[in-house]
Amino acid sequence: MVRLPYTTALTTLFSYGLLFAFGQLRDFFRNLIGWFSSKDLKEPGYAPICLGLEDFYVRRLYLRVQDCFNRPIASAPDAWIDVIERYSNDNNKTIHRTSNTTKCLNLGSYNYLGFASADEYCTPRVIESLKKYSPSTCSVRVDCGTTKLHTELEELVARFVGKPDAIIFGMGYITNSSIIPCLIGKGGLIVSDSLNHNSIASGARGSRATVRVFQHNSPSHLEEVLREQIAEGQPRTHRAWKKIIVIVEGIYSMEGELCKLPEIIAICKKYKAYLYLDEAHSIGAVGKSGRGVCELLGVDPADVDIMMGTFTKSFGSCGGYIAASKEIIQHVKRTCPAHLYASSMSPPAVQQVICAIKIILGEDGSNRGAQKLARIRENSNFFRSELKKMGFEVLGDNDSPVMPIMLYNPAKIPAFSRECLRQNVAIASVAFPATPLLLARARFCISASHTRKDLIKGLEVISRVGDLVGIKYFPVEPPKCAEQGHEKLQ
Repeated sequence: MVRLPYTTALTTLFSYGLLFAFGQLRDFFRNLIGWFSSKDLKEPGYAPICLGLEDFYVRRLYLRVQDCFNRPIASAPDAWIDVIERYSNDNNKTIHRTSNTTKCLNLGSYNYLGFASADEYCTPRVIESLKKYSPSTCSVRVDCGTTKLHTELEELVARFVGKPDAIIFGMGYITNSSIIPCLIGKGGLIVSDSLNHNSIASGARGSRATVRVFQHNSPSHLEEVLREQIAEGQPRTHRAWKKIIVIVEGIYSMEGELCKLPEIIAICKKYKAYLYLDEAHSIGAVGKSGRGVCELLGVDPADVDIMMGTFTKSFGSCGGYIAASKEIIQHVKRTCPAHLYASSMSPPAVQQVICAIKIILGEDGSNRGAQKLARIRENSNFFRSELKKMGFEVLGDNDSPVMPIMLYNPAKIPAFSRECLRQNVAIASVAFPATPLLLARARFCISASHTRKDLIKGLEVISRVGDLVGIKYFPVEPPKCAEQGHEKLQ
């Protein structure tokens, strides 16, 4: 968890207060001038779609820095990407693309194992599947949308994660938001980590179940919430809960932190609660053989009731999956709208995932999968340790390929992003509403496709920009050679 220093919190609040005050002042004069210039015009009678602070935030804060977001690229999201150059003539209210591109080091994509670019094993087979099956089945799974590839991938995913059965979907976000309402409804209780992804929150709201939140990654508070809710029962009637589901993530995408899975499993067993694990950022990226946090933390997959993951990160494709018992998967197939009404996953995208998993398992006849897993682990730990030595406030745990560093101040968000881009490093800056207002950050995603030279280049740029912007909140660690020389002198 981030512990915001008082001075940093004060200056950040002051900066947002200043932006808010000047924004309100500008709005006042805009409305005043508009009232005098169009006082004879009648109002159209429609209620505004965006209301209050939401509209104010977009106009007075987001638009000023929108050039730092939604940057289009003109290449595969490999270790280096071609970023399309853009410009604005009206202070970022509108942004125009040019035909020019800039080659940048890619530290913002989820291409953890490097499968998103051309691969000697995956690419020919994906092209062959495109010729055989076409880009889309143009149908839902229950009609004509299930091919041999879909069945093969579901069997492969179940074997890969260690569950009896699995089902795949065409979109990762929908996997959470449509599955959770199928698993629990009115009279049930969902206990969710406070920092769970928006797709989980969306699914929980749509389930009509009662939702309670526990402090991020705190097994002790989870137990308190469960004990209290079991004792009180359902609202008003105080009847026993029909079902309780605890939902956590393997790696939290905005924190880069590993879930305390063994402790949470023990609590779920104690209170007879089901466990739902979202492994969007951990499956394929951590663990000796890429099987996610269960393998990394020494947990038996049988102790996790529902395992969810996506193919958009480590596997270089799209879509998501649910792995569980055969009874649960059959229930999902009969009731889930994403399976019954949404178009099935594109066959070439399915083939890409099949090939990627086979490489990870070594079933392609090579050891490239093991090499990729070793490389992403080495790259991630090296990059994290170097950032800490430079004095940045780095979140997350070792082995996690997600590395956020704290920016805090609203002025430092665009300054850091623009200066990194100017020095040919593409990074992702994250601010409200994706994070709390005072906890803006830059998030780096490391890939197995990065060489040590790439990482050193990125670290040099980040260090220079960090000095320039002033986001090194901790003392810089002296070089080891200097320390050894000092010891010899003593």
